[in-house]
Amino acid sequence: MDQSAQNQHIPDKLFFKIGEVAELTGTKPHVLRYWESEFRMLRPAKGDSGQRIYRRKDVELVFSIKQLLYEENFTIAGAKKQLQKQRAARAEANKAKKPAETKPGTTPVLPFESSGQESLDLTWVRKELREILGILDKGR
Repeated sequence: MDQSAQNQHIPDKLFFKIGEVAELTGTKPHVLRYWESEFRMLRPAKGDSGQRIYRRKDVELVFSIKQLLYEENFTIAGAKKQLQKQRAARAEANKAKKPAETKPGTTPVLPFESSGQESLDLTWVRKELREILGILDKGR
């Protein structure tokens, strides 16, 4: 099952209970609990009553784990390695999207202008403001 097909099956909700995740993904709740013990990245929050609360990204991860184990026949260890490779590849791709350093006197491309995002990367804004402060302090 590809990623777009998975997302069509996930309702547009913020949080899911373990029974809902089990039904969506076609797995048993005890399997989900076992996967939580094996896959560090699968850590649903727990509510005040102690019930697991899965976010959308957790549900997507369950679909990925299920695909790796049941459809691609990975072992648990192999699935862990594959998920780590995927995470590293996404991190590398995100790093490549960061704006390049700009030289003084040039107009920088804002992060949301090139990526289509509507909000600024606050880390980038802070860095730019610190550079401006540094330039202003040198002029005193």
